[in-house]
Amino acid sequence: MLLRDLIREYTQSRTELPPVPPVRPVPQTHVCPKCKTESGRTAVEQGAMICPACGAYFRMNARERIMHTFDAGSFQELDADVTSVDFLSFPGYAEKLEKARKTTGENEAVLCGTAAIGGMFCATFVMDSSFIMASMGSAVGEKITRLFEFALAQRLPVIGFTASGGARMQEGVVSLMQMAKCSGAVKRHSEAGLLYIAVLTDPTTGGVTASFAMQADIILAEPNALIGFAGRRVVEQTTGSQLPGNFQRAEFLREHGFVDAVIERRALPVTLGNLLYLHGG
Repeated sequence: MLLRDLIREYTQSRTELPPVPPVRPVPQTHVCPKCKTESGRTAVEQGAMICPACGAYFRMNARERIMHTFDAGSFQELDADVTSVDFLSFPGYAEKLEKARKTTGENEAVLCGTAAIGGMFCATFVMDSSFIMASMGSAVGEKITRLFEFALAQRLPVIGFTASGGARMQEGVVSLMQMAKCSGAVKRHSEAGLLYIAVLTDPTTGGVTASFAMQADIILAEPNALIGFAGRRVVEQTTGSQLPGNFQRAEFLREHGFVDAVIERRALPVTLGNLLYLHGG
């Protein structure tokens, strides 16, 4: 579908389509991971999944992220049929995939598509940590690569929300190759002069951090998000150093130049909209 067709469809249906609802059964209350306060579902969700008592962030699934970030009804999914296959017959992997699909209602650990912020179109991918910790397997890499190729063909900017535990070990070396595959697609998109904004959410680790999460033109992060490659204990043992308490947190990475800005969740839609506008809409 050409960009003009997407714009026409979006303009005609914007007032008719409701926000994308969460596909999973929603609990009536949410317990804060930090202060352990139990809050009503409505209060938490209307507050962008932020604890009303202490301000700590709840993790979002991909559909919730889309609903709270982009213009209502603007998201159009691409490549929904791309899914992982247990090609190595790894013990328990097929069952784990099936369980993840049932509990999340998604086919894979990333949603890709087009959306709008303030009426400005972009391509977007949103990783879902509730699907096998958003580990990067062949399907995740394929979907993200296809998204950048689509964005290149349609001359669209890309906004990506990362959240991952790293490579999916059940797919062996194929999962590691997704780092190079996605990086190549990002490079071609960049060489065409197109904008890529990454938003790092909690947690962004492993091969995702080592590839497309850190290759954006503008890198944003949510407050206190865990961002890194290897775990803290591994880094301390390797370097023989005692690391600061906020090591691998978003604020630490901003202070050391790895992240451009730490943006509160409620401010992300306006911030992303402004960035798209400043870079040509």
